[in-house]
Amino acid sequence: MAATQGWSGRFGFLMASIGFAVGLGNIWRFPYVTGENGGSAFVLVYLACVFAIGVPILMAEVLLGRRGQGTPPASFGALASASDRSSSWAVVGYLNLLTAFAILVGYGVVAGWVIFYLVEALSTSFNGFDAASSQNLFATLTSDTVAVLLWTVIALGAAGLIIAGGVKGGIERAVTVLMPLLFLLLLGLAVFNLFAGGMPEAIDYLFTPDFSKLDGSVILAAVGQAFFSIGVAMAGMMMFGAYLPKDISIAGSAFIIVIADTLVAVLAGLVIFPMVFANGLDPAGGPGLIFQTLPVAFAQMAGGYVIAPLFFLLLSVAAVTSIVGLIEPIGVWVSEKFQLSRPRTTVLIVAVLMGFSVVSALSYNVWLDVSLLGMSLGTLIDFVPNQIMLPVGGFAIAIFVGWFVSKEISSEELGLSNQPFKIWYQLLRYVVGPAVFLIFVGGLI
Repeated sequence: MAATQGWSGRFGFLMASIGFAVGLGNIWRFPYVTGENGGSAFVLVYLACVFAIGVPILMAEVLLGRRGQGTPPASFGALASASDRSSSWAVVGYLNLLTAFAILVGYGVVAGWVIFYLVEALSTSFNGFDAASSQNLFATLTSDTVAVLLWTVIALGAAGLIIAGGVKGGIERAVTVLMPLLFLLLLGLAVFNLFAGGMPEAIDYLFTPDFSKLDGSVILAAVGQAFFSIGVAMAGMMMFGAYLPKDISIAGSAFIIVIADTLVAVLAGLVIFPMVFANGLDPAGGPGLIFQTLPVAFAQMAGGYVIAPLFFLLLSVAAVTSIVGLIEPIGVWVSEKFQLSRPRTTVLIVAVLMGFSVVSALSYNVWLDVSLLGMSLGTLIDFVPNQIMLPVGGFAIAIFVGWFVSKEISSEELGLSNQPFKIWYQLLRYVVGPAVFLIFVGGLI
């Protein structure tokens, strides 16, 4: 099924891949982690990591997809066979699919919150909100399991409609509109902040280097952010790679995806933190900043009734396009396995995800005090896919392509000249593998 589909060109592939890579983590986590880890000192380490680790492993994953021309398990199996290796490597493809599903269980619920806040911003503009009313709104939402599940259905359903339309008619058509819109919204909000106040403080917070904060944990945080923000080992990039025409450069595309992903993260910091500083709010508000602190800022700022809906529209676009990339490889595998049409497959996956999302929704209220393996249920739902499954899957991709796939296959697929190929190959073998292993160990510790 995968081999018979494809992007109409490079732009469609890039927009879909950037949409998958750019998610809620970029728009909130990157600025926050940057501010807490030495400002531009962290940014410099992050940029080194993203090009030395992120680009090589992204190229490896897209290479696997395009050469294998199938789902992740099929692509691993095809390249293992072509390189005279064990077909058992297909297990890594199944791990990637399972990782995508596990991430969706928690991600779909948070995406539902975002859409709820978009509707709230459109209807009330958070008029008259103070800290107490903002916290009350968030508490009311998360305590209402039925409401949370309703908004989760809307988020997953929006992504499902895009996927059901197919690669060109659904995914490509949607992302070629949504991703430029996301960039324009980010840029517009950043420009607005130049005049609304708080920009000098935000720039100082984000980009004033504090090299005294650079230690092992900060470097590990930079490696982790570089690895996770690009979206590797989640099956999506491999599936998108299966649709990529042979005449499009994998290396060039990987660099563009990583640069765009990083640009979005930096722009997000210039959108969020000026609002925070201009309104005297706490920049260390943590994950609750978007849902509990920023509505207060929107209520206080001039033009907040326009900025608030635009901001949550931006987040909604980021959330839905990431869900599309996570569901697509699962959908293709299910479709091929059970001989189902794309629309039926999409409905089935969304329905199954909703069943699992009940557990995630309940972890914020009824099961708030439930703990497993010494962690709350909500923490466990986030920890297992992000700190265990992703690093293991990424490590396996790097080891498989770097040490087990025929060097001739990799060289032919990438089409690089001798020296650039040699640099990529050595980075994948001797830098990416150990770095991802450190993420895994660091996450467990």
